[in-house]
Amino acid sequence: MSAPPPFGAFCLYWLRLGLTSFGGPAGQIAMMQSELVDRRGWIDQTRFLHALNFCMLLPGPEAQQLATYVGWRLHGVRGGLVAGGLFVLPGTLLLLLLSWLAAAHGDAGLVGAVFDGIKPVVVAIVLAAVWRMGRRTLTGAPGVALAAVAFLALAALHLPFPLVIGAAGLVGAVAATRGRHWFTHPHPPDDRHLTGDTPPGAARLLRLLLICAALWLIPVAAALLTLGRDPWLGVAALFTKAAFVTFGGAYAVLPYIAQQAVEVYGWLTPREMVDGLALAETTPGPLILVTQYVGFFAGWNHPGALSPALAGTLAAALTTHVTFLPCFLFIFAGAPYVERLIRNRAAAGALGAIAAAVVGVILNLGVYLGAAVLLPDGRPDPLAWGLAAAALLALTRWKLAIHWVVLAGAGVGLTRALLLPGLL
Repeated sequence: MSAPPPFGAFCLYWLRLGLTSFGGPAGQIAMMQSELVDRRGWIDQTRFLHALNFCMLLPGPEAQQLATYVGWRLHGVRGGLVAGGLFVLPGTLLLLLLSWLAAAHGDAGLVGAVFDGIKPVVVAIVLAAVWRMGRRTLTGAPGVALAAVAFLALAALHLPFPLVIGAAGLVGAVAATRGRHWFTHPHPPDDRHLTGDTPPGAARLLRLLLICAALWLIPVAAALLTLGRDPWLGVAALFTKAAFVTFGGAYAVLPYIAQQAVEVYGWLTPREMVDGLALAETTPGPLILVTQYVGFFAGWNHPGALSPALAGTLAAALTTHVTFLPCFLFIFAGAPYVERLIRNRAAAGALGAIAAAVVGVILNLGVYLGAAVLLPDGRPDPLAWGLAAAALLALTRWKLAIHWVVLAGAGVGLTRALLLPGLL
């Protein structure tokens, strides 16, 4: 384990990741694995995997929380704020622009064509991540079996994600306490120069809770007092609630958000909701940023005394704030105790089993996306299949960087729309 990197280089890395973090959580975690563990050595493999397991147990976007954890490990609270913030900032700004274009103009023909080219690449990114993480995590038959069971539980039985992960953790803990080290990883090397080796007391946790409560209350109260209840109270309530129940990634909570935003609040139409999901899937950052798009439309369609653009921007900012504030709270409150979990036999077994199950979880995501992208309306799309296969080859065999593969897919989609409109 090397010493923590200079803070300037640390910040530049997270900004670059935020600009190129396409492909959803699987692709983003794979990018962090490649750079932080394999290439730069800023964090060892064991701590990376245990941090990933910890983040998978939390509600919210696991990749963003993993970035926050690594930042905290290397440079304390300021490192966590920088890493977690820069991870989402580029996607936030880009999605804000695209939300305005969708709301103001409504004609996204060429933009849609670009997305049609990117979506097969996203499927390939997820499948490539399954392959890479599976080779590292599934070191024996028990791990492979657990990953397969997790996949079938989600894909075929449609069991709740927390139940699947909780059952995997229980299996690993029981196995470890009985001397069956099927899923455990070796203890990490000593690196006491890093932050947080001695867990703090209850006073720090109380202080964190009070700070986060104030950071939530101040902007929400300011919006309600100056702009009124509609849509600001609904925005704060819906997306705060969503932040605390987003177990299993954004897809687990999106049906609830869509139902509330479309049918209860009437902020946008079903078609606009689908467009927002497509935008969030193909911009850098976590997929849960789709909530920002929904918040923008809430303000745009209910501006009150403000202009639609200003109301949409303020509502999008409030949405993003209440969505991601709990993510930082979870990491800063819980991360100091991950090191003790690593050295606890039952906890290490549980976390190792969860890591194996996560491979099946991500494979389920790949199948979910693949069905929608490669088999639209139940019929195969030859171009999408070809793009996905080429992207998978480029990622796994030629080791091309993810952002170049994404740009190539966007170019193919645009070319298809301009030169071969009959195939759209």
